[in-house]
Amino acid sequence: MHLINIRRVGISLNVPPAETILGAALAAGIPYPHGCKSGRCGGCKSRLISGKVELLQHTPFALTDAEKRSGFILACRAQPRTDCEVAWLSSDPAGHPVVDWHLQVVSLDDATHDIKVVRLANGEAPFVFSPGQYAELAFPNCPPRNYSMANLPGGSTLEFHVRRMPSGRASMFVAHELKVGDRVRVRGPFGCAHLRTDHTGPILAIAGGSGLAPIAAIVEGAVENAMRQPVRVYFGARTERDIYGEDRFRVAAMSHPDLTFTPVVSEDNDANGRRTGLVTAAVAQDIPSMCGWKAYVAGPPKMVEAATVMLAERGLRPDDVHADAFYASDDQPAAGVAAPIVAFEENLT
Repeated sequence: MHLINIRRVGISLNVPPAETILGAALAAGIPYPHGCKSGRCGGCKSRLISGKVELLQHTPFALTDAEKRSGFILACRAQPRTDCEVAWLSSDPAGHPVVDWHLQVVSLDDATHDIKVVRLANGEAPFVFSPGQYAELAFPNCPPRNYSMANLPGGSTLEFHVRRMPSGRASMFVAHELKVGDRVRVRGPFGCAHLRTDHTGPILAIAGGSGLAPIAAIVEGAVENAMRQPVRVYFGARTERDIYGEDRFRVAAMSHPDLTFTPVVSEDNDANGRRTGLVTAAVAQDIPSMCGWKAYVAGPPKMVEAATVMLAERGLRPDDVHADAFYASDDQPAAGVAAPIVAFEENLT
C-alpha cells in the first residue's frame, strides 16, 4: 500500500495494491475529474509530481508518448509503485451531483441518414450539468451507453444525438425500435470536456459526426454567457449528407459578434462548394498559432487524436484542450502496458 498526496485538494490517502489513483480517490469521496475510467478519454489526466506509477492499457489519444515523457499520467490507469504526489490538470471540475432518473421520450427526429435526435422530458427538477458533459443512457433491454447533452442546461427537455452503429445494440434500438412514450434511464452528468466560462481568449470547437452534440451545447453556452471572444467552429463530415446543424449555428452567430461555422467534407469531390479534406487540416491552415486559445474537440477517436496532435504542434497547452472521443461499443484501448514513470519535482500552485 502506498501513500498518495493529491495536490489540488491537499488530501493524502493510501492506495491498496492493484488499485488505481482514481479508484482510491473516488472511493474516498474526492471529486477527482474523470470521464470513462478506462483510459480512453483523458479526463483524469494528471501530472505526476513525484514517485513512480505503472500505467495500464490506454489509448494514445488519452495520453500520448510525449505527454508521458513530460510527466503526465492517467489517474484511472495509474497504479502506484511508490509513495506519490499528483495534481490533476483540470482546474474547473463541474462538480454537479450525479442523479439517476427514468425519463420519457417526447420526440424522435432524423438529423441525418444515420443520426437520430432523441429528446427526453427533463422532469420536474432540472437535470443540472455544464455544456459539453454527457450522461449514461440505458434504453429498454440495451446495455448503457454514454451520450452527450446537445442542449443547454435548464430546458424542459434533454437532447441527445445517437448515431446508428451496426455493432451497437443501443444505437440500433434507437434507430428502429425506440418510440415516443418509452422510458429511458438517465444517469449523470459526467465528463470534464465542458465549457470553461472563465476563459477570455479565443475558442476553437472541432466536431466530427454526432460529436456535434456537445460542441453545439458548448458554443450556445458561450453565447448565453456573453463570451464575446472569437469562436471558430469546424465540423468534419464524410459527405454532404452527413452535414447537419447549420441552421442552429447560424442562429447562434446572430447573437455573437465573431462566431463562424465551417463544415469540411472529407470523402465527397462534389461537395457543393464546401471545403474538402480533413477537418484538422482546415483548422491548421486557418489558425497557424494556438497560443492563448481554448479548444473543445468531440467525435471519432482518430479525428480527436489527430486534432490533439495538431493543436499541440501549434502551441496549445495540454490543459487547454478539452476532448471527448466517441468510441464504438467494441473499441478497446491500445494494447500494451507503459513502463513506470518518474516526474521531476515542480511547483504547480
